[in-house]
Amino acid sequence: MIQDEIGVSTQILRWRCIESRMENKRLLYGRFAISPFGKGQANTVGIAMRRALLNEIEGSSITSAEIKKVKHEYSTIIGIQESIHDILINLKEIVSKSDSFEPQKAYISIYGPNRVTARDIKTPPSVRIIDDTQYITTLTEAVSSDIELNIEKDRGYRIENLQKYKDSIFPIDAVFMPIRNVNYSVHSFEMGEKIKEILFLEIWTDGSLTPKEALYEASRNLIDLFIPLINSEKKEMDSTMGEKKESDTHSLPLQLSAPDMQEMTKDTAFKHIFIDQSELPARAYNCPKRVDVHTIADLLNYSENDLVKIKNFGRKSVEQVSEAPKKRFSIDLSKK
Repeated sequence: MIQDEIGVSTQILRWRCIESRMENKRLLYGRFAISPFGKGQANTVGIAMRRALLNEIEGSSITSAEIKKVKHEYSTIIGIQESIHDILINLKEIVSKSDSFEPQKAYISIYGPNRVTARDIKTPPSVRIIDDTQYITTLTEAVSSDIELNIEKDRGYRIENLQKYKDSIFPIDAVFMPIRNVNYSVHSFEMGEKIKEILFLEIWTDGSLTPKEALYEASRNLIDLFIPLINSEKKEMDSTMGEKKESDTHSLPLQLSAPDMQEMTKDTAFKHIFIDQSELPARAYNCPKRVDVHTIADLLNYSENDLVKIKNFGRKSVEQVSEAPKKRFSIDLSKK
């Protein structure tokens, strides 16, 4: 039993990105498969990775704004369309990426009449605005708008109290989380006489980093959390490792080859990706369901000629369905 546990834990995990897309500048999506896991291990890693992605990755946010010539948030400024409160809400929506761990200053200085967006923010070299089309305010008359922004890097949320404003400086509730959402699922498959597991991770980010970068960073953060525990027992571990014989290394199980792992991952993934997730017209994915074609794996069992024979399934709909695996996975359905 112990030998089996050691064998499972020493297997090299492999991962691959099976889907990636950009919804817009502030929403990136990635779907990853990681395997092989022993029974129960994929769920353990999935829970840890989800929490690390949502809680342990740093992001940057605007934490305060100094609006010149404004005494309080209920001030009415002639020539500016929005209230101070609305301007602060719009500033909160701006997504930025900072490479500095020190607070940075950015500035808006513009003369009206004009429409003010994130494109008008002058940032230091270490800060980048992800979506410069984000709306801030509108100057309806020939007035100037001067705003100084404070940008910080941190984790999680920071709730500010607007009652604490002073000298035209208004605190802003900061959302430092660059991860919008994370889902995970676990699926089993047979490998020889053993049951192995594949972990699927879905990651949505705000555009300040890619889902792949988020996966790397979350993994590193998890490792960093356990390093102190490892170091505390370093001497004992070193002595134990020194007693191991060289022959022990030959008892490790054979590793899966990359092509075998990719094939198993692909087959399992296709069984859990439904054709109605491919943004097809309703007619295009409802007709195949009559012959129990629900997933990409089901679809790959049919040729284009087979699909044409489905009742009320026209040539245009067949082309739309055939385009789905080609567009997302570079797989062409056979003609016959």
